[in-house]
Amino acid sequence: MKIPKVLIPEVTSGIVWTATLTLLFLLLYGTSSEILDICVALPFFMLSYFLFFSIGRDAISDYLKTWVRGDLKRVLIVPGFLLTLYFCYILLNGENPIRGSLALLPYLILFPALVFVVHRNKDRAIGWLDFLAFVIYLLPTTFIEVNPSGELPFHGEGFDSMYRIILILSALYAFGVVRGIKDIGFFPMLNWRSLMTAIGVWMAFYLFVLIIGFNINFIRYAGHEVIDQVLVKKILITLVATFFHTAIFEELFFRGLLQNMLAKRISQANTWKVFWQWGVAISIPLALVVGYTLKGGLQWFPALMVVLLFVAAFFLERSKAHPSGLYTGLAITSTIFGLVHYHSHAIIYIGFACIAGWAYGYTYLKTKNVFYSALVYTLVNSSVVIFGLEFIK
Repeated sequence: MKIPKVLIPEVTSGIVWTATLTLLFLLLYGTSSEILDICVALPFFMLSYFLFFSIGRDAISDYLKTWVRGDLKRVLIVPGFLLTLYFCYILLNGENPIRGSLALLPYLILFPALVFVVHRNKDRAIGWLDFLAFVIYLLPTTFIEVNPSGELPFHGEGFDSMYRIILILSALYAFGVVRGIKDIGFFPMLNWRSLMTAIGVWMAFYLFVLIIGFNINFIRYAGHEVIDQVLVKKILITLVATFFHTAIFEELFFRGLLQNMLAKRISQANTWKVFWQWGVAISIPLALVVGYTLKGGLQWFPALMVVLLFVAAFFLERSKAHPSGLYTGLAITSTIFGLVHYHSHAIIYIGFACIAGWAYGYTYLKTKNVFYSALVYTLVNSSVVIFGLEFIK
């Protein structure tokens, strides 16, 4: 099939990014894994990451929207291809792709696309069905452990998993192409201003964490015994693994989709105050419940962080220097992001996670790109290794 001229720069960019990442993959994992595992993983790695770097670009997304045009058969081609790609990888590594929780994968991949093609929203306004589809799609991916997840390489240390990549691609396709939600911002780009924004946000957030963390005995400096190639490689692997295995997934769902849709929904309503009031009414009691159902001191800390978020959003909204609803959506998303870290069972960590959600969301607002908010996420989560710190939970 001939590639339309308008897509050639986008496809070329996807190839360049994929080639660069493939080289990094081989350098980091080529010597620590079996050659057979690398050979089997490599074509799947390259194809899936080419789609990863390409499908979120505006030109490619718009082309797919035009090609699909609500046609059910065409809509199902991409999810069907993603399922086939994943199942082939599992089969080639000698595993059964339809046993146990793996049998749920066709539902996860097909469900959101089918919902959006059946329920055609003519005015394209963000509605509650969009949020319902989001929740129903995200919850199983969070609470159901899929095994094998298809690590790349399969028996190696793991660069990422085919399962996680397929989920990202299917969400991008369903919400970005079939549903047509704009401004997701899921594509790599090199931009000096965006990079400086991400680094500045990271430094500001971590300074906040260090000042409070040291004073309440939450963080201590352990240091590194020696700074050598082993430590440098460990830091590099931590950065790469965090970015691709965790950060980009969570940032797509929390910032590119949830925060993005909330901001649009609030803007449509022409009144941020109602959403802000409901956000406060629900979030603060919920943060108190989270804090006081965990063992430890400073149980009010998560609620205090939530109050700070909504106070900041209130004054930013009142300034009218930004489109209405941006910072209310940011406060709500940041609170949700922080409180879902309840599984950590660390009160202080949950409070900091709420502020971290604001940092990531603010970066997304300023850069219009999920990759830069994921970069801040990666730097924050890797700072413990980089600076030799320890959390005292």
